[in-house]
Amino acid sequence: MTGRRLVVTRTLTPAAMAAVEQLGVDAVVLGDGPPTREALVEAVPGAAAIVSVLTERIDGEVLAAAGPSLRIVANVAAGVDNVDLEAAAARGVVVTNTPDVLDEATADLAFALILATTRRIVESDRFIRGGDPWIWGPNDWIGLQLSAGATLGIVGLGRIGMAVARRAHAFGARIVATGSRASSEEAAALGVTRVELDELFSTADVVSLHCPLTPGTRGMVDAERLRSMRRGSYLINTGRGPLVDEEALADALDSGQLAGAGLDVHEHEPRVNERLRASERVVLLPHIGSAGAATRDAMGLLAVRNVEAVLAGGRPITPVA
Repeated sequence: MTGRRLVVTRTLTPAAMAAVEQLGVDAVVLGDGPPTREALVEAVPGAAAIVSVLTERIDGEVLAAAGPSLRIVANVAAGVDNVDLEAAAARGVVVTNTPDVLDEATADLAFALILATTRRIVESDRFIRGGDPWIWGPNDWIGLQLSAGATLGIVGLGRIGMAVARRAHAFGARIVATGSRASSEEAAALGVTRVELDELFSTADVVSLHCPLTPGTRGMVDAERLRSMRRGSYLINTGRGPLVDEEALADALDSGQLAGAGLDVHEHEPRVNERLRASERVVLLPHIGSAGAATRDAMGLLAVRNVEAVLAGGRPITPVA
């Protein structure tokens, strides 16, 4: 593959970067931080492959700048909302993602957020660190107990959603979910009940978002939908930030409609909504759902394997339909 150019938009883990070196291509790595738009467009002309991450927008402008040599965009993420799939298809460019390898790590993080939010763990930690005097009391720091028959609503019972369902089942929660897999045998074995989206929001004690970001799902959790939720319920988002109207979420928290929220992703990421930042009842994380060491290695390695397969004239391992 010598002579072919590969543009890597962000430095990946050491294991993944070692795999890039072993490809035998002319690799250009744009740095540890997000490249400027200008740097990205200037780097891609003549590239045969681009390994991108979710912070880089790979749209028609970038694809046109790369030119006819471009064969593949290997996105290091399960989602591909940062890639213009139609523009790539029009140019005959293969787009791949990294599904499966991040399911368990993301589900771990989602469930950690559910517990941290409903049991007020982070809020309690902040209280202790504040140094105020305290003594145990029977009515203090009361939270929602999943094992006492609480209902978890999973929006989008795909690979990650199913992994969350397995954890919730072990905790004894009642589970309702949307999506075709909610009617599968696997879901039935976990006690999952398939419901429509409106019913899920109106009946769940905790709603956890695991659907992809598309034009149809952008802003799906708006003021009206938040009003439909049970008073005192919780919202968890480890999917994509723009699924949620965060101003509406802040209003729902201020009014007491929602008891809390846990967000690993943000509507205007990396900017964080200041009203949510100020709320004691919101747990905020910097998009760390896939940040297990083994998972981040696996994601980068899968992207490199996709590049290797396509540049060798074969089929990609995880093409995006």
